[in-house]
Amino acid sequence: MQPPLRQSLIGSAQTIVVKVGSRVLSDSTGRLDTAQVRNLSTQLAAIADSGKQVVLVSSGAVASGMGRLGLKSRPTDLAQLQAVAAVGQAHLIQTYESYFTELGRHAAQILLIADDLDDRTRYLNVRNTLLALLHMQVIPIINENDTVAVDELLTTFGDNDRLAAMVAGLFTRPALIILSDVEGVYDRDPSLPDAQVLHTIAQVDQGVFNLAVNRSTGISKGGMASKLKAAQFVTQSGAAVIIAGGRVEQVLTRLVAGEELGTIFLPNSRGLPPKKRWIGFTAQASGSLVVDAGAARAIRSNGPSLLAIGIVSIEGEFGKGEVLSVVDAAGQEIARGLSNYSSRELHQIRGLRSPAIAQVLGHCPYEEVIHRDNMTVVCPTV
Repeated sequence: MQPPLRQSLIGSAQTIVVKVGSRVLSDSTGRLDTAQVRNLSTQLAAIADSGKQVVLVSSGAVASGMGRLGLKSRPTDLAQLQAVAAVGQAHLIQTYESYFTELGRHAAQILLIADDLDDRTRYLNVRNTLLALLHMQVIPIINENDTVAVDELLTTFGDNDRLAAMVAGLFTRPALIILSDVEGVYDRDPSLPDAQVLHTIAQVDQGVFNLAVNRSTGISKGGMASKLKAAQFVTQSGAAVIIAGGRVEQVLTRLVAGEELGTIFLPNSRGLPPKKRWIGFTAQASGSLVVDAGAARAIRSNGPSLLAIGIVSIEGEFGKGEVLSVVDAAGQEIARGLSNYSSRELHQIRGLRSPAIAQVLGHCPYEEVIHRDNMTVVCPTV
């Protein structure tokens, strides 16, 4: 007898990446809730003890710093906000470490900025470090480096949702669990009395994004929209995602056991190798190529190589080997890939058939502008 779908998807995952938002870790005053940290640490250690690899992406540095410094409200000045985060990050990791030590484990602090995962070599270095820590039975705790990445405190990763998706993409067989202050994706505004949690979402499309309801508080910058985008990235990479309430009793233990809590997003059946996950969902695009309707349709259907004849226009300045965004005439991103040509060369050869490239450039090193092996389709349907 086959196990239920949830149990099968989580059971087959080798690495469980858990993202915990600020609201889940904060008490009613906006400060770090150490009892909640202990509760989550106990559950994470139990999952690790069961044989799973566990990685935690944890917000909460500002909330922790506010408590340590006795602040009653979140600073609005950016420098002060970074200072509070720096104080809070030290306290946050100490709190996790103290609880994990009681449980026979250790925590490792990893602070990242977007460039660390944007660069392929640094991306692989981060991955190798994480794998080494997991081999040592250590639980890595990852957060954005708020003292360096100025924009993070305002906009960059979106309360670590995107960071968590990028971290999940580092592993071969991951599952991502996002713990939120809401218990899943609702079929309408969750403040309405008849709102119901959608227990399963097969594909993150525009209809699902329309369900997102963002709420602003003094602590967290995240919202359901950023969580749905993270779910879209990870599921298209071939892994399952669950959004659930972080204050639900024993939520992680029950989710890993396959209990129907929150909303599960089903993975795309065509999983991607690590390189294609990096190209499509982690690396930042250096420029974009607008393609005609025929090229867009072909890429969406089966992901062939992109030829110069299908390119309508080029945006940005970039060199050979950089990641480019491929968009249709409506501005919808459909793929990302590594360019075989610089922007200067592409301006000369766009719209040309491959045999004509040598006549213009004096040589034709590649027939393809982006080879299919170096391209990831990010929007397979219109």
